[in-house]
Amino acid sequence: MKEDYVRKNKFYYRHIGPSSDEISDMLKELQYTSIKDFIMKTIPKKIRLKKKLNLPHSISEYQYLNHIYRISKKNKIYRSYIGLGYRNTITPSVIQRNILENPSWYTPYTPYQSEISQGRLEALINFQTMISDITGMKISNASMLDESTAAADAMFMIYQEKIKKKQIDNNYSFFISDDILPQTFSVLKTRCFGLGIHIIIDTHLNLLKNKYNGKKIFGLIISYPSCLGEIYDYRETIEYAKKNNISIIVSSDLLSLSLLKPPGEWGADVVVGSSQSFGVPMGYGGPHAAFFSTYERYKRFLPGRIIGISIDKKNKKAFRMALQTREQHIKRERATSNICTSQVLPAIMASMYALYHGKNGLIEIAKCIHEYTKKLEFLLVHNMSNITQVNTFYFDTIRIKTDFLKKIKKVAERKKTNFRYVDKKHLTITLDETTCNEDINHILSIFHEVYGINKHKYNCNKKINDKYKFPSFLKRTSNFLNHPIFHKFHSENELMRYIKRLEKKDISLNHSMIPLGSCTMKLNASTELFSLSQYEWRNIHPFVPNKQAMGYHFVIRNLKKYFKEITGFSGISLQPNSGAQGEYAGLMVIKYYHHSLQEYKRNIALIPSSSHGTNPASANMAGMKVISIATKNDGSIDKNDLLKKVKENKDFLSVLMITYPSTHGVYEIHIQEIIDIIHDNGGQVYMDGANMNAQVGLIKPEHLGVDVCHLNLHKTFAIPHGGGGPGMGPICVAKHLKPFLPNHPFIEKKKQELTISSSPYGSSSILTISYAYIRLLGPDGLKKCTEISVLNANYIKEKLKKFYNILYVGKNNTVAHELIIDCRLFKSIGIDVIDIAKRMIDYGFHAPTISFPVEGCMMIEPTESESKEELDRFIQTLINIRKEIKEIEEGKYSKKENVLKNAPHSIELLTHNDWNYPYSREKAAYPLSWVKDRKFWPSVNRVDDVYGDRNLVCTF
Repeated sequence: MKEDYVRKNKFYYRHIGPSSDEISDMLKELQYTSIKDFIMKTIPKKIRLKKKLNLPHSISEYQYLNHIYRISKKNKIYRSYIGLGYRNTITPSVIQRNILENPSWYTPYTPYQSEISQGRLEALINFQTMISDITGMKISNASMLDESTAAADAMFMIYQEKIKKKQIDNNYSFFISDDILPQTFSVLKTRCFGLGIHIIIDTHLNLLKNKYNGKKIFGLIISYPSCLGEIYDYRETIEYAKKNNISIIVSSDLLSLSLLKPPGEWGADVVVGSSQSFGVPMGYGGPHAAFFSTYERYKRFLPGRIIGISIDKKNKKAFRMALQTREQHIKRERATSNICTSQVLPAIMASMYALYHGKNGLIEIAKCIHEYTKKLEFLLVHNMSNITQVNTFYFDTIRIKTDFLKKIKKVAERKKTNFRYVDKKHLTITLDETTCNEDINHILSIFHEVYGINKHKYNCNKKINDKYKFPSFLKRTSNFLNHPIFHKFHSENELMRYIKRLEKKDISLNHSMIPLGSCTMKLNASTELFSLSQYEWRNIHPFVPNKQAMGYHFVIRNLKKYFKEITGFSGISLQPNSGAQGEYAGLMVIKYYHHSLQEYKRNIALIPSSSHGTNPASANMAGMKVISIATKNDGSIDKNDLLKKVKENKDFLSVLMITYPSTHGVYEIHIQEIIDIIHDNGGQVYMDGANMNAQVGLIKPEHLGVDVCHLNLHKTFAIPHGGGGPGMGPICVAKHLKPFLPNHPFIEKKKQELTISSSPYGSSSILTISYAYIRLLGPDGLKKCTEISVLNANYIKEKLKKFYNILYVGKNNTVAHELIIDCRLFKSIGIDVIDIAKRMIDYGFHAPTISFPVEGCMMIEPTESESKEELDRFIQTLINIRKEIKEIEEGKYSKKENVLKNAPHSIELLTHNDWNYPYSREKAAYPLSWVKDRKFWPSVNRVDDVYGDRNLVCTF
């Protein structure tokens, strides 16, 4: 009994789907007697690990919750008035409970399949409408990774557009106003270095003084309000820019635009910023949804995702992604962005915050913050001599000049308060939604103690004056959030029901497996996620002194240690906040390394067609030229083509980007020989970590000879996909590349300044999830996860091989953790891979990855978390669909009128009196007996792609 109890309390028995008996049955189906024998035949012997990972042993969920609670107490929650793009906010409980803590919202995948994503898509179009309205722009996306990368992508977008129109050449510069956020400046500087774009850093006022008349400038970025809180009159700057064909990017505070005239009304071409203050906790830096709004003319260059309004097959309104089933990263070399993980879950939270408060609520919140800021200025300046408030105009931030800054800092620290200390004589204080009279009294008490004023209570209720502390011509007069959707849900009851209505329209992991190849939709255990709701993890500003965030630093320090052990590398950066950002960061590390050796010409990235889809886009962003490498019929890299292209580009070779196992789903036998070829010719090898879940505990990338790899924490290490984000993409590097790892302006300085994200450790709060995953599984559990993910994939392969052509297999007729089935054979009868994908919805399944990496094919990845029973339902689904295809082949149904072409079948369609299809309603709705008990009803029929491309409306 005791042994059974201990076994059941081992987390990996909860995380891993198949039971011991089911594992034995699957091995028997594959004609193996043990998992060890099976793995030995699947993974090449010379690269397999010979000893287990040196990681802490697994602990139970109960033990872990006690452990992480103790760690959380190392974080010290001070009152933070630092600002710099991050603020305390109030997350409405109805949003926290029903979205942030709800697996129906945090476990779905990116909404490529519109028919089973209508809830999220509607929430995201609410976000886009909110951003467009508030910023005064015509179009917005949903969403960006953080404010700083949004600014960098805005710069890249206007640069691309002007290059394409031949309005500029490589001699043009980008102007960065010195009033923008320091972290945004650092990210922009990094991006410009990678692309070879010249930069000018100066005050926007100097742009008007003929100082740069001889300079060619293609764009500029300004801040509204500035990082010090000042609200500038930019009218002359805008006039100058328009006259000289300089595109204008405005980095703005979203909440302030409830009161301030939006940038879209005074000349901005692009507006960027963060929606964090709309109810999303600071979380020591993230995740937060950044926003990006612009004009229609930039639509084809816009990074990230755009959600639009289209129609379904029966002319009913439906939402979809503008690029629907094939996002930008599938375009590879032609991509205009490498963004593949946006911040969907935080964007949805922010949109619901706007729905909950409405326009009037946002205005009242903004007014309240502004009034408290005015009161604080009045009470400071009028109660003390030798204090000056420097900002002429402001919204929520005052800038104090004082001769006693050191004393103020000392007293503030003792009283658990954080200000921003700008220099030896200036500090800023940024107030927020949580500020109340008690906070004003507390701030005043710090200054009064320093200045020796004996006051214990201050009249904070005293009315100062009704005037805003910004120019009257910058007061907002235009309407916003006028659509009825922003007027309906101001009570908790109504918002809760609206959230539930949207939730029921989407398939998530709490309904069925999501078998997406290269995306790894594994269990996101509840225990792993509890920290996100805990006060000590949620409410820490990313720029507080380290001693206030010792809980975070404990997790960060140990995660780095674990990742080093798992990968074999000696250097780690947790800064990249998506897999694609990890790719970009890794390439920039390599670029800095080559430059340190004065090998400036090395800018060629060799990328096999079997590599992950974002690789070419990331290489383009790093200023590299992409050359494709062919793959052979068995899915492996064509060594002859590689040798040929290496020889042709020997002096310019920078990097080979590989994915291992490849996206073709095979472990390449000659991987070490391929890596040696690159090293022998002066290049570095970057390994995409998209498929790391087929390596953990069995292979170490560093042992293969790889120089850099990134880890998709939202895949291999259990961070939920959140409907398309958040994610994390840390990079791991070999010893010689450690000096070139990303840095940040708010941590220690290095000679090289490579900054990737707004905060030093990316989306820090979700790092606790991966920490939990590793501690709960331990070395044995992590290895077991890898083994079972590979076993599950091979079981599916074995069961489907009589019905579908399996495109690639390894030497011993095995695949890795994913497999590709060829659906191109059905084109002769008019059936495309998309028809199979849509029909799977009627069975209650999200389709596998379609048309990537091979056009017209499906890439299937079951993960280790799915039971044999669920795998069998999935297998039965694909077998039955193959029978439905056979019915078309045999002429029972026509090529145009059949159950696949009309899929999915909504309940509205099935209950309509005018049923005129050649098959029964039961065949459409309940193709297998078990579907009745598990039926998911799509809220729309098949969404019309063509209509959307012609006339896609992206806001309400």
